[in-house]
Amino acid sequence: EEIFCRGVRFASRFNPKFSINLGSILAKVGNSEHFLVDLRPAGGRKEFWIEKNKGGLCMSISSKAMAITGIDDRRYWSHLVTEESRFHSVAYLQQIWWLEVGGELDFCFPAGSYSLFFRLHLGRAHRRMGRRVCGTELIHGWDARPTRFQLSTSDEQQATSEYYLDGPGSWILYHVGDFVISNSDELTSLKYSMMQIDCTHTKGGLCVDSVAIYPKGYRRENMNMVYM
Repeated sequence: EEIFCRGVRFASRFNPKFSINLGSILAKVGNSEHFLVDLRPAGGRKEFWIEKNKGGLCMSISSKAMAITGIDDRRYWSHLVTEESRFHSVAYLQQIWWLEVGGELDFCFPAGSYSLFFRLHLGRAHRRMGRRVCGTELIHGWDARPTRFQLSTSDEQQATSEYYLDGPGSWILYHVGDFVISNSDELTSLKYSMMQIDCTHTKGGLCVDSVAIYPKGYRRENMNMVYM
């Protein structure tokens, strides 16, 4: 009950432009590992929850809430309906020369240290005869140059990481970096991005699901996290 009440207090301090409906808050109880704060502002493109053990704030931001270069051109991108995303939709890149995905968030984070990740998947997963299979025929270009990930905050914290995307068929959380909130009463502006803009080659076969923000050190058994 204390954790749920704390979640309500967090929700009440959202930026008003998110149009939070506190009446929609749900709490998962019993043996669940976290309490879900099902606010889903901005048309169901963000979700926030409170981890059960330590009471830390977690959030997930859908790819539909991000700016993606070329997203409206079906030659490059499409939106796939899938049960493998909490938002039931991911952005699928078929092929492009210039990859750039980014977003921005204004939020009153509770004081503490946080880690930011991009949740990505190489290949197009689907069901065949009741079994999960992954189409890998369009995967290319990710081993030629690393993909760069960045984050920055309004108080001038910055982080950069680079990875050669790998692991087709698996959802992977690529660690972008960490940031620290010292004053929970101040609004923090957070920017995040991933890019691969070397135009000497195309790249494709990538699903972009979401950006995840967790308390630093947070981990569950089924999470496939990659760090530099």
